[in-house]
Amino acid sequence: MAGKEQNERPEGVGEGIASSYRKAGPYIDASWQLAGAVGLGTLAGWWLDKKLSTGPWLLVSGALLGIGLGFYMFFKILMNLSKRPK
Repeated sequence: MAGKEQNERPEGVGEGIASSYRKAGPYIDASWQLAGAVGLGTLAGWWLDKKLSTGPWLLVSGALLGIGLGFYMFFKILMNLSKRPK
């Protein structure tokens, strides 16, 4: 019986960590969307360059488009988070 009591965690341990992850979740999602937009834009530009033999121009254009779109979505999410009631 004494061994069982020693192995049990006191109530409330780990709740702080879970709460921190819940609070950080929207910010992590926003950063993944930024990275994904840049990655997909770059990948699409690279693929189109290979298909159309246009050199690095579509790669650069796709990367810039991905950066622009990614930052737009990133800041849109952050602005919506700041308007949310706490």
